Amino acid sequence: MFNKNRIFAPKKRIMINTALYLIPVLLGDTTVERVLPAYNKEVILGIRHFIVEDVRSARRFLKKVDKDINIDELQFYPLNKHTSPQDISGYLKPLEEGNPMGVISEAGCPAVADPGADVVAIAQRKNLPVVPLIGPSSIILSVMASGFNGQSFAFVGYLPIDPAERAKKLKSLEQRATSEHQTQIFIETPYRNNKMVEDILKNCRPQTRLCIAANITCEDEYIKTKTLKDWKGKVPDLSKIPCIFLLF
Repeated sequence: MFNKNRIFAPKKRIMINTALYLIPVLLGDTTVERVLPAYNKEVILGIRHFIVEDVRSARRFLKKVDKDINIDELQFYPLNKHTSPQDISGYLKPLEEGNPMGVISEAGCPAVADPGADVVAIAQRKNLPVVPLIGPSSIILSVMASGFNGQSFAFVGYLPIDPAERAKKLKSLEQRATSEHQTQIFIETPYRNNKMVEDILKNCRPQTRLCIAANITCEDEYIKTKTLKDWKGKVPDLSKIPCIFLLF
């Protein structure tokens, strides 16, 4: 029998626990529905206090999650390299008072290659509950698509800028990949991506394999694995594109 009340009853909003929620964001210009579960939206709508890497980008992300969200009702606490330890130590006061809080990074998963790790460490020391939500991680997604060892891998972040130090580091990573059969993962500032590939080709052996993963989860996603010998003369323009590099 047609139950009119059941069909049109308003959806009940979930009640979220008092915890520090680690909220993944988009890796690029894509839709929220493509990479984030609906549960994340329900959690976000139950939070009024957000610790964020950048206030403007966090506000834009929250509007993408729900265009009707009232940004002016929310409290933002900036967390970046300029934030003092004293400020960070006070950011969790709302959580200690019983209010759920969220941590939002610039891209991907907070607290992974991200200053959010500092506030998570404080929450753990204070025995406050921490809840990681599901979302895109360029590290994991690139390992999945690379064809490299997914049982043993290391993310080493940014490599040295100094040419001599960078060359030394690349050779060290290549040696580790060979001797330990371990995938080596690193990133670069987008406007220096092309220079990074040049340095890899210059300092590593022709038979070493390189995976370049760019614009992961976006419409123009590019993920390719080749030997350095095969990459020569065939590297696309990676300038100003979010990339992650894997050696094996």
